[in-house]
Amino acid sequence: MRSSFESLLKNKNMAHFAKGQGSEPALPLRRVAFVLLDNFSMMAFTGAVDALVTANLMSPAPLYEVLVVGGASAVVVSDLGIVISADCCLADMAEKQQDILVVCGGFRVRLQVDPLLRTKLRSADAAGAMLGGLWNGAYFLAEAGLLDGYDCAFHPDGRAMIAELFPKVRLSNHAYVLDRERISCAGANSSLGMMLEVVRRGSGFNLVSAIEEVLSCDTMQEVLDVSVVAVDYDPTLPQTLKSALELMHNNIDEPLTVDEIATCVDISRRQLERLFCRHVNATPSRYYLELRLTRARQLLQQTNKSLTDIAVASGFVSISHFRRCFSEFFEISPGRFRAASHSRR
Repeated sequence: MRSSFESLLKNKNMAHFAKGQGSEPALPLRRVAFVLLDNFSMMAFTGAVDALVTANLMSPAPLYEVLVVGGASAVVVSDLGIVISADCCLADMAEKQQDILVVCGGFRVRLQVDPLLRTKLRSADAAGAMLGGLWNGAYFLAEAGLLDGYDCAFHPDGRAMIAELFPKVRLSNHAYVLDRERISCAGANSSLGMMLEVVRRGSGFNLVSAIEEVLSCDTMQEVLDVSVVAVDYDPTLPQTLKSALELMHNNIDEPLTVDEIATCVDISRRQLERLFCRHVNATPSRYYLELRLTRARQLLQQTNKSLTDIAVASGFVSISHFRRCFSEFFEISPGRFRAASHSRR
């Protein structure tokens, strides 16, 4: 029987595992169009796009095709004064071919009726597209009558206006909202979370966990070499477990025994095992092995070190033991995994 990841590290490694194997069934490519309005929020736009681009990098095959759409021309100026060259102007956008259509607003975007945009949004809706708005971009969905009866996140400065002009729109207090085929976020910081939720809907929790490890690693005060967000930053975890995890993180190349860790954190081995099973979904020894294999996987992807050096850096006493463990957990040899990973970069 093959070994596989049992602990919370499974989600961190799953996307890389799928990419190395290439055995997962390919999901259909989704076309996503972003309509950039004059003075659109660059931060909101890049946050949303970054989620999709990183999803493509972490997936065995591309999942999203991004189309950037301008207004009257294919050149748009952002709120930072940076000029963006769009793929096409609004008049030329084939809205019926888009799976997701998002209007990018911003603090200085003028909220006024745009007949062409209204027509495009209604046409995309009729074709079954998911519609969205970044910052105050949802205004244009509401003006087209496409948010009636839907929850909507909107920037605080415009909430009174939306409530007055569009009473059938249900304003939400959340930073971002996904309500059936409508998505919206209230500002620049929430666009990434909104789009990650879209990815989670279409591609599952494991892929989003891997994306969050890439894009959200610096949102906490500490940045760890091997991070598992659900564990490393959970303020409710017992201090003894936190200390044990820190010991493991700091001693990957020369692993401690479980008895040594228990002694260092001043609890019995049995108590330590219960804490790990309750909060990490694995025994201490199992988690420690998976942590070391995760480090090995990172080194295979990010360095040109020899397999022998990587084995030593990951705490394995022999190259044969390392090869066997890696192959059992990832169902691919370290060499083939490295080749497959490097071919996508």
